[in-house]
Amino acid sequence: MKYIITTLGCKVNQYETQAMESILRAHGHSAAGRGETADAVIVNTCAVTAESGRKSRQTIRRLREQHPGAVLAVCGCYSQLESEETAALGASVIFGANDRAKTVAAIEAAVAEGAACTDIDKPFERREFEKLPAGAVSGRTRAMLKIQDGCVNFCSYCIIPYTRGRLRSLPIADAAEETLRLREEGYKELVLTGIEIASYGVDLPGKPGLGDLVAAIACESGDMRLRLGSLEPTIVTEDFCRKIALGNVCRHFHLALQSGCDKTLKAMNRKYDTARYAESAALLRKYFPGCAITTDLITGFPGETDDDQAETLAFLRQIGFSAMHIFPYSRRPGTPADKLPAQCKNAVKAARAHEASLVAAELHADFLRQSVGQTLPVLFETEEDGCWQGHSDTYVLVKARGDQLRGKVLPVKITGTDGDALTGEIV
Repeated sequence: MKYIITTLGCKVNQYETQAMESILRAHGHSAAGRGETADAVIVNTCAVTAESGRKSRQTIRRLREQHPGAVLAVCGCYSQLESEETAALGASVIFGANDRAKTVAAIEAAVAEGAACTDIDKPFERREFEKLPAGAVSGRTRAMLKIQDGCVNFCSYCIIPYTRGRLRSLPIADAAEETLRLREEGYKELVLTGIEIASYGVDLPGKPGLGDLVAAIACESGDMRLRLGSLEPTIVTEDFCRKIALGNVCRHFHLALQSGCDKTLKAMNRKYDTARYAESAALLRKYFPGCAITTDLITGFPGETDDDQAETLAFLRQIGFSAMHIFPYSRRPGTPADKLPAQCKNAVKAARAHEASLVAAELHADFLRQSVGQTLPVLFETEEDGCWQGHSDTYVLVKARGDQLRGKVLPVKITGTDGDALTGEIV
């Protein structure tokens, strides 16, 4: 069977896509090359915002038109919520945000026998962590390991708890075993990912935390770098920082913010205020000097005023983020925020996102300038005309000249900047 697979959304979706690819390849199937006819088209969807849902529908329609003879299989958060709409778009195999092995089996049956299948479970009835093969999407040099699924934070703007269900964690022993396997396969970096990894372990015997997991897998990782996925600020304590302050944990932390205004954070049902967030950032910089702190920001949340926006911009500068993902608030039916009064106009949301992006660009440029003169470890990934590119432990793109550097981690003396990247010379 020849397949095409497309992913929308978060790193967890990317992980689950590569896991499905691993299963497909293990069953003797292969990706359709340029010009080859695909037997199956697989779309792993996202529904975190209304815009994400629109992009998922758009992608499904486009691929349906491009490959009319292929079995169209759709899985992920969008189809979890909108299975009937997904069927109306032409999908014959429809799964939600769970059971990837069963999804692959249904696709194989549909290709071989023409058997349609819709299998949507109830997210809050999920009890077991779905173990999937860890690894990398084809052509990648870093591997991902999903350590956690589900979320019960119920932020007022977010639909994900209703698609991913309750908290489930990968046992520490299994995580350590996977880490050792990936190290032996030659990977030089491992990204720990999940829907809400700060809640890791609450469902396991003894309730080990994320810090305990990192300390345990560090024993099996050797010289492989460990990079953490998105963190909630409340997990960052002295004890947590002490546990993860190991030589191979990357100095890059994606610390979720969403707003720099306490009034807006409360309306979002976030579990911290700006003072607690600033404390978390300070602790990370204490234990990881020179670390990069990145974040997400939502602009134009219902009830947000110009003064609230000004507070947020001032807070962004106070923290000094190295990079930011900025999103105008997108109304998501089914969430409490969708029903809040004082919804901002789209033009206001876009204008505030633009203002924040200007601050983000200024802070990113500052971080790059501060990196000049430092020597950073870089994992090299791609090459063009003798110039290699890779990411530093602070997750900044670095360019340097060399030979056959793919998959190597080498020290680079940073000599300058090039747009959003750093340039340097291998030491």
